[in-house]
Amino acid sequence: MTKVTLAHVSDLHFGRDADLEQVEALEEMVPSLRPDAIVISGDLTQRARHGEFQRALAFARTLGRGAPTLVLPGNHDVQWWASPFGILGTERKYTKFRRYFGPELSPRLAIPGAVIAGALTSHGVAVGSLTWNLNNLAVMGHLPAAEILKATRYFQAAPPGAVRVLAVHHNVLPGAISRRMGLARWDRAQQRLRASGADLILCGHDHQEGAGQIDGTVVVSTAGTHTGRTRGKRASAFNLVSVTQDSIDIQHMRWDRSQHGFLPADLARFGRLKAE
Repeated sequence: MTKVTLAHVSDLHFGRDADLEQVEALEEMVPSLRPDAIVISGDLTQRARHGEFQRALAFARTLGRGAPTLVLPGNHDVQWWASPFGILGTERKYTKFRRYFGPELSPRLAIPGAVIAGALTSHGVAVGSLTWNLNNLAVMGHLPAAEILKATRYFQAAPPGAVRVLAVHHNVLPGAISRRMGLARWDRAQQRLRASGADLILCGHDHQEGAGQIDGTVVVSTAGTHTGRTRGKRASAFNLVSVTQDSIDIQHMRWDRSQHGFLPADLARFGRLKAE
């Protein structure tokens, strides 16, 4: 296979917390990198308001001029208050997201050398996302078996040798600073992720960039946030992911305010264990 390059951006939080200088730099830089695809892994808005979604849509369209773009909802993009615990059905929670980004909450994207499947983990206040910590209400997510089944079937139909990428919003590895998982019943979620056939998982939510593996097998790219609410007051970062037949590289592109742009920082390289 030829090299596949993915730009992985997350947690813009358009509204009160968005860093507009970073947003403008992303709009200029990401298309110039000529990625094969772009993934925005949720939390495009702060309060799921129309104006926030409108700015998020303009951002996605600007990036999308240079490459196919896949967009997922995050927990901040869900109008959970419209139907807590799904008492009025689940459709109400995603009305605004669907208005701006289309009806599919688990989108798919096929490009030469790769297939990308989204899986919905953002359900708002829902039974599956509950934990004993009430501060996690409407923050945590969960990964239903039905979501993984759809992704698994998509991966099984992929061309031989294509890299199989699963995009979710909530972080599937503990944050380096927060030490928190983004998913309720994370151990079950990790089992499902390993069984999905994914080579690579793209996620966000924790507001700190990261790169790692689930049990030494599935590679995980965690993108940061483009707000002032980073973990440990670190500089923001997005990830540039490069996949070859033999390896998966995750290059953190870290914000340098003095340069008004993002510069290459840490690089993590993983062997591609499932290469065919």
